[in-house]
Amino acid sequence: MEDYNKFGHDASEDAEEIEKNNNKTKKHLKTNLTVDSRIVQLFTFDLNQKRRFVIGTDEAGRGCGAGGVFASAVCFDNRSKELVEKLEDLNDSKKLSPKKREYLYDIIKENSVNSTICIEVEEIERINILNASLKAMRLALEDVINQLYPVSENKEKMIARNMLSRSEIMILIDGNKRIWDFDYSQRYVVKGDSRSASIAAASILAKVSRDRYMLKLDEEFPQYNWKDNAGYLTKEHMALIDKFGLCKYHRPSYLQKHFAKQEQLSLF
Repeated sequence: MEDYNKFGHDASEDAEEIEKNNNKTKKHLKTNLTVDSRIVQLFTFDLNQKRRFVIGTDEAGRGCGAGGVFASAVCFDNRSKELVEKLEDLNDSKKLSPKKREYLYDIIKENSVNSTICIEVEEIERINILNASLKAMRLALEDVINQLYPVSENKEKMIARNMLSRSEIMILIDGNKRIWDFDYSQRYVVKGDSRSASIAAASILAKVSRDRYMLKLDEEFPQYNWKDNAGYLTKEHMALIDKFGLCKYHRPSYLQKHFAKQEQLSLF
């Protein structure tokens, strides 16, 4: 696996080459931001893929015990100085405040080709969370690709469209897994949400979308306090599950060990 430094550059690159790439990005984006600013580093990573379109994807809610898993895909198809400077605070969604995420969410939605998909609990339980996460990513990516390269009913045009899209697109996936049965150039990027502009943006869309979704579920089942714990199995959430039991939005497979332990304790 490739070795990257904290900004996503190949660690084998020397400092001169990294600075050269950063300066190229700064010149390309025509920004007054310094080359060592995070946003320039994030866009440098994407521009270094040397494809017409770079699409980043990330998920939110994989580790939760309740609610669906969300994945977003983002392509900055029209980068501009104004956009880059508006996104100056772009980062891994987990490192941003809710207020900052909401602010960046609107900018990303309005200035990118994007898609967000939710795989609900029933399917997560049927195919497991890894498969559900990768499926959500693939569906979001397919939607973005279809927006960039509209589908045609003409067979010859579709063949040409598929060949062109495959030659012009690079998929960047947060984590350490590639997407199965997906015939596009793709690269996984460990901690990609702090390395790539498109992955960081996807992480924000997925996180904000899921948080809003959990607020709606909280209105239906306020006893689990999902407005605060977002479905994660916090100590408080586990205590509330013990008190009220499971509801239709819980993931039973995530709680098997907990209930087995509770059953054992009841024997004493």
